[in-house]
Amino acid sequence: MGALASQGVVGVAGSYVDNSGIARVKTVPLRRLENAVAHGIGMSPVFDVFMFDDAITASPSSTGPVGDLRLFPDLEQLVVLAAQPGWAWAPVDRRTQEGEPHPGCQRTFARRMVDRAAERGLEVSMGFEAEWVLDAGAGDEFVPATSGPGYGMDRLIEVSDYCRDLLQVLDAQSVEVLQLHPEYAPAQFELSVAPADPVTAADRILLVRHTIRAVTGRSGMRCSFAPAMMVGGVGNGCHLHTSLWWEGRTLMSGGSGPYGLHNQAEAFVAGVLEGLPALLAIGAPSAASYLRLIPQRWAAPYRCWGRENREAAVRLAASGDQANAEVKCLDGAANPYLLVGAVLALGLDGIERALELPPEVAVDPATLSDAELAGVGAARLPSSLADALEQFRRCEALAEAMGPALFGTIVAVRETEVERFAGAPEEEIVAATRFRY
Repeated sequence: MGALASQGVVGVAGSYVDNSGIARVKTVPLRRLENAVAHGIGMSPVFDVFMFDDAITASPSSTGPVGDLRLFPDLEQLVVLAAQPGWAWAPVDRRTQEGEPHPGCQRTFARRMVDRAAERGLEVSMGFEAEWVLDAGAGDEFVPATSGPGYGMDRLIEVSDYCRDLLQVLDAQSVEVLQLHPEYAPAQFELSVAPADPVTAADRILLVRHTIRAVTGRSGMRCSFAPAMMVGGVGNGCHLHTSLWWEGRTLMSGGSGPYGLHNQAEAFVAGVLEGLPALLAIGAPSAASYLRLIPQRWAAPYRCWGRENREAAVRLAASGDQANAEVKCLDGAANPYLLVGAVLALGLDGIERALELPPEVAVDPATLSDAELAGVGAARLPSSLADALEQFRRCEALAEAMGPALFGTIVAVRETEVERFAGAPEEEIVAATRFRY
Protein backbone atom coordinates (compact mmCIF):
# COMPACT_ATOMS: atom_id res chain seq x y z
CA MET A 1 0.00 0.00 0.00
CA GLY A 2 3.01 2.24 0.48
CA ALA A 3 3.59 2.45 -3.27
CA LEU A 4 0.03 3.62 -3.82
CA ALA A 5 0.28 6.15 -0.99
CA SER A 6 3.48 7.53 -2.52
CA GLN A 7 1.49 8.20 -5.71
CA GLY A 8 -1.08 10.19 -3.77
CA VAL A 9 -3.78 7.53 -3.70
CA VAL A 10 -6.24 7.98 -0.85
CA GLY A 11 -9.18 5.91 -2.11
CA VAL A 12 -9.75 2.77 -4.18
CA ALA A 13 -12.86 2.27 -6.33
CA GLY A 14 -13.99 -1.27 -6.99
CA SER A 15 -16.51 -1.50 -9.81
CA TYR A 16 -18.41 -4.08 -11.82
CA VAL A 17 -21.19 -3.94 -14.41
CA ASP A 18 -24.71 -5.07 -13.65
CA ASN A 19 -27.00 -7.02 -15.98
CA SER A 20 -28.50 -3.83 -17.40
CA GLY A 21 -25.07 -2.52 -18.41
CA ILE A 22 -24.57 0.08 -15.67
CA ALA A 23 -21.26 0.22 -13.78
CA ARG A 24 -21.80 0.04 -10.01
CA VAL A 25 -19.12 0.88 -7.44
CA LYS A 26 -18.04 0.68 -3.82
CA THR A 27 -14.95 2.52 -2.57
CA VAL A 28 -12.65 2.16 0.41
CA PRO A 29 -9.96 4.42 1.85
CA LEU A 30 -6.50 3.18 0.97
CA ARG A 31 -5.87 2.06 4.54
CA ARG A 32 -8.81 -0.36 4.19
CA LEU A 33 -7.63 -1.95 0.95
CA GLU A 34 -5.84 -4.86 2.64
CA ASN A 35 -9.00 -5.67 4.56
CA ALA A 36 -11.03 -5.47 1.34
CA VAL A 37 -8.68 -7.87 -0.41
CA ALA A 38 -8.83 -10.31 2.50
CA HIS A 39 -12.53 -10.08 3.38
CA GLY A 40 -14.25 -8.26 0.52
CA ILE A 41 -16.48 -5.21 0.52
CA GLY A 42 -20.13 -5.71 1.35
CA MET A 43 -22.76 -5.10 -1.34
CA SER A 44 -26.33 -6.32 -1.63
CA PRO A 45 -27.15 -9.02 -4.20
CA VAL A 46 -30.17 -6.93 -5.20
CA PHE A 47 -27.97 -5.18 -7.76
CA ASP A 48 -28.30 -8.29 -9.92
CA VAL A 49 -31.83 -7.10 -10.68
CA PHE A 50 -31.21 -3.36 -10.93
CA MET A 51 -32.43 -1.72 -14.12
CA PHE A 52 -30.75 0.95 -16.24
CA ASP A 53 -32.87 3.63 -14.51
CA ASP A 54 -32.26 2.23 -10.99
CA ALA A 55 -35.66 0.58 -10.80
CA ILE A 56 -35.50 -2.86 -9.19
CA THR A 57 -37.07 -5.98 -10.64
CA ALA A 58 -37.01 -9.58 -9.37
CA SER A 59 -35.85 -12.98 -10.59
CA PRO A 60 -36.30 -16.51 -9.22
CA SER A 61 -32.88 -16.30 -7.56
CA SER A 62 -33.13 -12.75 -6.21
CA THR A 63 -33.63 -12.15 -2.50
CA GLY A 64 -34.58 -8.48 -2.55
CA PRO A 65 -33.15 -6.62 0.46
CA VAL A 66 -32.03 -9.83 2.20
CA GLY A 67 -28.47 -11.16 2.07
CA ASP A 68 -25.03 -9.87 1.27
CA LEU A 69 -22.21 -10.40 -1.20
CA ARG A 70 -18.54 -9.52 -0.92
CA LEU A 71 -16.66 -7.59 -3.60
CA PHE A 72 -13.03 -8.68 -3.92
CA PRO A 73 -10.75 -6.22 -5.75
CA ASP A 74 -8.38 -7.82 -8.26
CA LEU A 75 -5.06 -6.22 -7.37
CA GLU A 76 -3.41 -7.57 -10.54
CA GLN A 77 -5.65 -5.21 -12.49
CA LEU A 78 -5.47 -2.28 -10.07
CA VAL A 79 -4.71 1.03 -11.81
CA VAL A 80 -3.86 4.45 -10.43
CA LEU A 81 -6.31 6.76 -12.18
CA ALA A 82 -4.43 9.50 -13.98
CA ALA A 83 -7.57 11.60 -14.59
CA GLN A 84 -8.89 11.26 -11.04
CA PRO A 85 -6.10 12.39 -8.70
CA GLY A 86 -6.06 10.54 -5.41
CA TRP A 87 -7.92 7.51 -6.74
CA ALA A 88 -7.07 4.00 -7.86
CA TRP A 89 -9.44 1.54 -9.50
CA ALA A 90 -9.77 -2.22 -9.62
CA PRO A 91 -12.36 -4.58 -11.09
CA VAL A 92 -14.00 -6.87 -8.57
CA ASP A 93 -15.12 -10.48 -8.30
CA ARG A 94 -18.32 -11.06 -6.35
CA ARG A 95 -18.41 -13.89 -3.84
CA THR A 96 -20.73 -15.14 -1.14
CA GLN A 97 -20.11 -14.45 2.53
CA GLU A 98 -18.55 -17.92 2.70
CA GLY A 99 -16.04 -16.95 0.00
CA GLU A 100 -17.58 -19.02 -2.80
CA PRO A 101 -18.05 -17.53 -6.28
CA HIS A 102 -21.41 -15.83 -6.59
CA PRO A 103 -23.35 -17.69 -9.31
CA GLY A 104 -24.46 -14.36 -10.74
CA CYS A 105 -20.96 -12.86 -10.99
CA GLN A 106 -20.46 -11.90 -14.62
CA ARG A 107 -16.67 -11.64 -14.35
CA THR A 108 -16.52 -15.15 -12.88
CA PHE A 109 -18.66 -16.39 -15.78
CA ALA A 110 -16.23 -14.86 -18.27
CA ARG A 111 -13.25 -16.45 -16.52
CA ARG A 112 -15.01 -19.82 -16.48
CA MET A 113 -15.44 -19.66 -20.26
CA VAL A 114 -11.74 -18.80 -20.67
CA ASP A 115 -10.93 -21.89 -18.62
CA ARG A 116 -13.26 -23.94 -20.80
CA ALA A 117 -11.34 -22.80 -23.89
CA ALA A 118 -8.02 -23.57 -22.21
CA GLU A 119 -9.19 -27.14 -21.57
CA ARG A 120 -9.21 -27.50 -25.36
CA GLY A 121 -5.72 -26.05 -25.57
CA LEU A 122 -7.05 -22.78 -26.98
CA GLU A 123 -5.86 -19.30 -26.12
CA VAL A 124 -8.31 -16.52 -26.95
CA SER A 125 -7.45 -12.89 -27.59
CA MET A 126 -10.12 -10.18 -27.60
CA GLY A 127 -10.17 -6.43 -28.09
CA PHE A 128 -12.93 -3.82 -27.97
CA GLU A 129 -13.71 -0.70 -29.97
CA ALA A 130 -15.67 1.94 -28.05
CA GLU A 131 -17.80 4.66 -29.63
CA TRP A 132 -19.15 7.65 -27.75
CA VAL A 133 -20.40 11.17 -28.32
CA LEU A 134 -19.38 14.46 -26.72
CA ASP A 135 -22.18 16.64 -25.40
CA ALA A 136 -22.01 20.36 -24.58
CA GLY A 137 -25.39 20.63 -22.89
CA ALA A 138 -26.62 20.30 -19.33
CA GLY A 139 -30.22 19.21 -19.81
CA ASP A 140 -31.97 16.19 -21.24
CA GLU A 141 -31.33 17.02 -24.90
CA PHE A 142 -28.22 16.08 -26.86
CA VAL A 143 -26.13 19.13 -27.80
CA PRO A 144 -23.18 18.00 -29.97
CA ALA A 145 -19.94 19.46 -28.63
CA THR A 146 -18.30 19.54 -32.07
CA SER A 147 -19.47 20.67 -35.49
CA GLY A 148 -16.80 19.16 -37.73
CA PRO A 149 -17.63 16.48 -40.31
CA GLY A 150 -17.53 12.75 -39.71
CA TYR A 151 -13.95 11.44 -39.76
CA GLY A 152 -12.91 15.04 -40.32
CA MET A 153 -9.70 16.69 -39.24
CA ASP A 154 -11.77 19.76 -38.36
CA ARG A 155 -13.57 17.79 -35.67
CA LEU A 156 -10.30 16.59 -34.19
CA ILE A 157 -8.95 20.15 -34.19
CA GLU A 158 -12.01 21.37 -32.27
CA VAL A 159 -11.22 19.03 -29.35
CA SER A 160 -7.55 18.29 -29.93
CA ASP A 161 -6.61 19.18 -26.34
CA TYR A 162 -9.27 16.78 -25.08
CA CYS A 163 -8.07 13.95 -27.34
CA ARG A 164 -4.46 14.63 -26.37
CA ASP A 165 -5.34 14.46 -22.68
CA LEU A 166 -7.26 11.25 -23.22
CA LEU A 167 -4.32 9.55 -24.95
CA GLN A 168 -1.90 10.76 -22.28
CA VAL A 169 -4.09 9.53 -19.44
CA LEU A 170 -4.69 6.12 -20.99
CA ASP A 171 -0.97 5.73 -21.64
CA ALA A 172 -0.25 6.61 -18.00
CA GLN A 173 -2.69 3.84 -17.05
CA SER A 174 -0.87 1.35 -19.32
CA VAL A 175 -3.82 1.01 -21.70
CA GLU A 176 -2.53 0.44 -25.23
CA VAL A 177 -4.62 2.41 -27.70
CA LEU A 178 -4.55 1.27 -31.33
CA GLN A 179 -6.59 4.11 -32.84
CA LEU A 180 -8.56 7.21 -31.88
CA HIS A 181 -10.57 9.09 -34.49
CA PRO A 182 -13.74 11.10 -35.15
CA GLU A 183 -16.62 8.84 -36.19
CA TYR A 184 -19.64 9.34 -38.44
CA ALA A 185 -22.37 10.67 -36.13
CA PRO A 186 -22.36 14.23 -34.72
CA ALA A 187 -19.63 14.71 -32.08
CA GLN A 188 -18.89 10.98 -32.17
CA PHE A 189 -15.47 9.41 -31.57
CA GLU A 190 -14.10 5.89 -31.59
CA LEU A 191 -11.19 4.35 -29.70
CA SER A 192 -9.72 0.88 -30.31
CA VAL A 193 -7.99 -0.98 -27.49
CA ALA A 194 -5.19 -3.51 -28.04
CA PRO A 195 -6.22 -7.16 -27.64
CA ALA A 196 -5.70 -9.16 -24.47
CA ASP A 197 -7.12 -12.28 -22.84
CA PRO A 198 -10.93 -12.00 -22.64
CA VAL A 199 -11.27 -11.08 -18.95
CA THR A 200 -8.51 -8.47 -19.20
CA ALA A 201 -10.13 -7.13 -22.38
CA ALA A 202 -13.40 -6.65 -20.47
CA ASP A 203 -11.52 -5.04 -17.57
CA ARG A 204 -9.80 -2.63 -19.96
CA ILE A 205 -12.90 -1.50 -21.81
CA LEU A 206 -14.53 -0.82 -18.44
CA LEU A 207 -11.48 1.20 -17.39
CA VAL A 208 -11.47 2.99 -20.75
CA ARG A 209 -15.12 4.03 -20.32
CA HIS A 210 -14.45 5.30 -16.80
CA THR A 211 -11.43 7.21 -18.06
CA ILE A 212 -13.27 8.77 -21.00
CA ARG A 213 -15.96 9.97 -18.61
CA ALA A 214 -13.38 11.48 -16.25
CA VAL A 215 -11.40 13.25 -18.98
CA THR A 216 -14.62 14.47 -20.61
CA GLY A 217 -15.91 15.91 -17.36
CA ARG A 218 -12.63 17.68 -16.66
CA SER A 219 -12.88 19.20 -20.14
CA GLY A 220 -16.25 20.76 -19.38
CA MET A 221 -18.29 18.33 -21.47
CA ARG A 222 -20.20 15.13 -20.86
CA CYS A 223 -20.18 11.94 -22.88
CA SER A 224 -22.49 9.07 -23.66
CA PHE A 225 -21.95 5.52 -24.93
CA ALA A 226 -25.72 5.02 -25.42
CA PRO A 227 -26.87 3.05 -28.46
CA ALA A 228 -29.11 5.90 -29.67
CA MET A 229 -28.65 9.62 -29.14
CA MET A 230 -31.20 10.89 -31.67
CA VAL A 231 -34.20 9.27 -33.32
CA GLY A 232 -33.18 8.32 -36.84
CA GLY A 233 -29.50 8.91 -36.14
CA VAL A 234 -26.46 6.65 -36.22
CA GLY A 235 -25.84 5.29 -32.73
CA ASN A 236 -22.84 4.19 -30.69
CA GLY A 237 -21.50 0.69 -31.20
CA CYS A 238 -19.00 -1.36 -29.22
CA HIS A 239 -17.40 -3.91 -31.54
CA LEU A 240 -15.57 -6.99 -30.30
CA HIS A 241 -12.59 -8.57 -32.10
CA THR A 242 -11.64 -12.18 -31.36
CA SER A 243 -8.77 -14.41 -32.44
CA LEU A 244 -7.91 -18.00 -31.50
CA TRP A 245 -4.41 -19.35 -30.89
CA TRP A 246 -2.89 -22.80 -30.46
CA GLU A 247 0.56 -23.17 -28.89
CA GLY A 248 1.43 -19.61 -29.86
CA ARG A 249 0.21 -19.90 -33.47
CA THR A 250 -2.86 -18.16 -34.80
CA LEU A 251 -5.76 -20.28 -35.96
CA MET A 252 -7.21 -17.37 -37.93
CA SER A 253 -4.93 -17.73 -40.96
CA GLY A 254 -2.86 -20.38 -42.70
CA GLY A 255 -5.56 -23.06 -42.50
CA SER A 256 -7.69 -24.79 -45.08
CA GLY A 257 -10.97 -23.02 -44.30
CA PRO A 258 -12.39 -19.77 -45.70
CA TYR A 259 -9.66 -17.12 -45.95
CA GLY A 260 -7.23 -19.42 -44.17
CA LEU A 261 -9.27 -20.18 -41.05
CA HIS A 262 -8.21 -23.40 -39.33
CA ASN A 263 -10.98 -25.90 -38.62
CA GLN A 264 -11.41 -24.93 -34.98
CA ALA A 265 -11.47 -21.22 -35.82
CA GLU A 266 -14.08 -21.76 -38.54
CA ALA A 267 -16.24 -23.79 -36.17
CA PHE A 268 -15.85 -21.13 -33.46
CA VAL A 269 -16.89 -18.31 -35.79
CA ALA A 270 -19.76 -20.43 -37.12
CA GLY A 271 -20.98 -21.03 -33.57
CA VAL A 272 -20.98 -17.31 -32.83
CA LEU A 273 -22.73 -16.58 -36.12
CA GLU A 274 -25.43 -19.16 -35.45
CA GLY A 275 -26.00 -17.82 -31.94
CA LEU A 276 -26.13 -14.12 -32.86
CA PRO A 277 -29.91 -13.74 -32.47
CA ALA A 278 -29.64 -14.91 -28.85
CA LEU A 279 -26.37 -13.02 -28.30
CA LEU A 280 -28.16 -9.74 -29.02
CA ALA A 281 -29.92 -10.05 -25.64
CA ILE A 282 -26.40 -9.69 -24.18
CA GLY A 283 -24.64 -7.48 -26.73
CA ALA A 284 -27.56 -5.20 -27.66
CA PRO A 285 -29.43 -5.31 -24.35
CA SER A 286 -31.34 -2.02 -24.40
CA ALA A 287 -34.60 -1.17 -26.10
CA ALA A 288 -32.57 1.66 -27.63
CA SER A 289 -30.17 -0.84 -29.18
CA TYR A 290 -32.75 -1.68 -31.83
CA LEU A 291 -33.04 1.95 -32.89
CA ARG A 292 -29.38 1.59 -33.90
CA LEU A 293 -29.60 -1.80 -35.65
CA ILE A 294 -31.02 -0.42 -38.89
CA PRO A 295 -29.95 -1.58 -42.37
CA GLN A 296 -27.46 0.52 -44.32
CA ARG A 297 -26.25 2.47 -41.30
CA TRP A 298 -23.16 0.28 -40.84
CA ALA A 299 -24.65 -1.23 -37.69
CA ALA A 300 -24.50 -4.78 -39.15
CA PRO A 301 -28.10 -5.93 -38.50
CA TYR A 302 -27.82 -9.10 -40.59
CA ARG A 303 -26.79 -12.57 -39.42
CA CYS A 304 -24.14 -13.22 -42.04
CA TRP A 305 -20.38 -13.03 -42.41
CA GLY A 306 -18.00 -11.53 -44.91
CA ARG A 307 -14.38 -10.61 -45.30
CA GLU A 308 -14.06 -6.88 -44.63
CA ASN A 309 -17.83 -6.50 -45.00
CA ARG A 310 -18.84 -3.85 -42.50
CA GLU A 311 -22.56 -4.51 -42.87
CA ALA A 312 -22.17 -8.17 -41.99
CA ALA A 313 -22.65 -8.91 -38.29
CA VAL A 314 -19.42 -10.97 -38.34
CA ARG A 315 -16.56 -9.49 -40.29
CA LEU A 316 -13.31 -11.34 -40.95
CA ALA A 317 -10.71 -8.63 -40.59
CA ALA A 318 -7.00 -8.21 -41.37
CA SER A 319 -4.65 -11.06 -42.26
CA GLY A 320 -1.73 -13.09 -40.95
CA ASP A 321 -1.11 -12.81 -37.23
CA GLN A 322 -3.48 -9.83 -37.12
CA ALA A 323 -6.45 -11.78 -38.52
CA ASN A 324 -9.54 -11.80 -36.33
CA ALA A 325 -13.32 -12.04 -36.37
CA GLU A 326 -15.15 -8.85 -35.47
CA VAL A 327 -18.71 -8.96 -34.11
CA LYS A 328 -20.24 -5.64 -35.11
CA CYS A 329 -23.89 -5.76 -33.97
CA LEU A 330 -23.00 -4.84 -30.36
CA ASP A 331 -23.21 -1.60 -28.41
CA GLY A 332 -22.07 0.17 -25.27
CA ALA A 333 -25.09 -0.85 -23.18
CA ALA A 334 -23.62 -4.35 -22.98
CA ASN A 335 -21.93 -5.76 -19.90
CA PRO A 336 -18.46 -6.55 -21.32
CA TYR A 337 -17.95 -9.58 -19.06
CA LEU A 338 -21.24 -11.12 -20.13
CA LEU A 339 -20.34 -10.35 -23.72
CA VAL A 340 -16.91 -11.99 -23.81
CA GLY A 341 -18.23 -14.97 -21.86
CA ALA A 342 -21.22 -15.41 -24.17
CA VAL A 343 -19.09 -15.16 -27.33
CA LEU A 344 -16.76 -17.80 -25.92
CA ALA A 345 -19.67 -20.06 -24.98
CA LEU A 346 -21.20 -19.86 -28.45
CA GLY A 347 -17.86 -20.29 -30.20
CA LEU A 348 -16.90 -23.31 -28.11
CA ASP A 349 -20.31 -24.81 -28.76
CA GLY A 350 -19.57 -24.38 -32.46
CA ILE A 351 -16.30 -26.27 -32.02
CA GLU A 352 -18.06 -29.02 -30.06
CA ARG A 353 -20.49 -29.49 -32.96
CA ALA A 354 -17.82 -29.04 -35.68
CA LEU A 355 -19.89 -26.36 -37.42
CA GLU A 356 -18.94 -24.96 -40.80
CA LEU A 357 -19.55 -21.44 -42.03
CA PRO A 358 -22.36 -20.88 -44.52
CA PRO A 359 -21.54 -19.09 -47.80
CA GLU A 360 -20.01 -15.64 -47.49
CA VAL A 361 -22.05 -12.50 -48.11
CA ALA A 362 -19.75 -10.25 -50.12
CA VAL A 363 -22.23 -7.41 -50.73
CA ASP A 364 -24.37 -5.15 -48.59
CA PRO A 365 -26.93 -7.68 -47.27
CA ALA A 366 -29.65 -5.02 -47.42
CA THR A 367 -29.46 -5.24 -51.21
CA LEU A 368 -30.47 -8.93 -51.15
CA SER A 369 -34.02 -10.26 -51.04
CA ASP A 370 -35.19 -12.46 -48.20
CA ALA A 371 -34.94 -15.44 -50.53
CA GLU A 372 -31.38 -14.53 -51.54
CA LEU A 373 -30.42 -14.12 -47.88
CA ALA A 374 -31.96 -17.47 -46.99
CA GLY A 375 -30.05 -19.07 -49.85
CA VAL A 376 -26.75 -18.27 -48.13
CA GLY A 377 -27.99 -19.02 -44.62
CA ALA A 378 -28.37 -15.34 -43.73
CA ALA A 379 -31.24 -13.36 -42.24
CA ARG A 380 -32.11 -10.08 -40.56
CA LEU A 381 -31.25 -10.13 -36.86
CA PRO A 382 -33.99 -9.52 -34.27
CA SER A 383 -35.41 -6.02 -34.65
CA SER A 384 -36.54 -5.61 -31.04
CA LEU A 385 -35.37 -6.51 -27.56
CA ALA A 386 -38.46 -8.70 -27.16
CA ASP A 387 -37.46 -10.74 -30.23
CA ALA A 388 -33.85 -11.06 -29.03
CA LEU A 389 -35.03 -12.13 -25.58
CA GLU A 390 -37.16 -14.88 -27.10
CA GLN A 391 -34.08 -16.17 -28.97
CA PHE A 392 -32.04 -15.95 -25.75
CA ARG A 393 -34.61 -17.98 -23.81
CA ARG A 394 -34.25 -20.80 -26.35
CA CYS A 395 -30.44 -20.81 -26.48
CA GLU A 396 -29.30 -23.99 -24.74
CA ALA A 397 -25.61 -23.17 -25.15
CA LEU A 398 -25.89 -19.91 -23.21
CA ALA A 399 -28.26 -21.35 -20.61
CA GLU A 400 -25.83 -24.19 -19.87
CA ALA A 401 -22.76 -21.95 -19.82
CA MET A 402 -24.25 -19.29 -17.55
CA GLY A 403 -26.13 -21.52 -15.15
CA PRO A 404 -29.73 -20.98 -13.99
CA ALA A 405 -29.08 -18.09 -11.58
CA LEU A 406 -27.24 -15.83 -14.02
CA PHE A 407 -29.32 -16.85 -17.04
CA GLY A 408 -32.61 -16.41 -15.19
CA THR A 409 -31.63 -13.03 -13.80
CA ILE A 410 -30.71 -11.73 -17.25
CA VAL A 411 -34.09 -12.91 -18.55
CA ALA A 412 -35.85 -11.08 -15.70
CA VAL A 413 -33.98 -7.82 -16.32
CA ARG A 414 -34.66 -7.96 -20.08
CA GLU A 415 -38.34 -8.81 -19.49
CA THR A 416 -38.70 -5.76 -17.29
CA GLU A 417 -37.12 -3.49 -19.89
CA VAL A 418 -39.39 -4.90 -22.59
CA GLU A 419 -42.39 -4.17 -20.37
CA ARG A 420 -41.05 -0.71 -19.50
CA PHE A 421 -41.01 0.36 -23.14
CA ALA A 422 -43.94 -1.65 -24.53
CA GLY A 423 -45.68 0.61 -27.03
CA ALA A 424 -43.38 3.56 -26.24
CA PRO A 425 -42.54 5.95 -29.09
CA GLU A 426 -38.93 6.07 -30.22
CA GLU A 427 -38.48 9.56 -28.76
CA GLU A 428 -39.33 8.26 -25.27
CA ILE A 429 -36.88 5.34 -25.56
CA VAL A 430 -34.05 7.62 -26.67
CA ALA A 431 -34.75 10.23 -24.00
CA ALA A 432 -34.85 7.62 -21.22
CA THR A 433 -31.54 5.96 -22.17
CA ARG A 434 -29.55 8.80 -23.76
CA PHE A 435 -27.42 9.66 -20.74
CA ARG A 436 -27.63 6.38 -18.78
CA TYR A 437 -24.75 4.70 -20.64
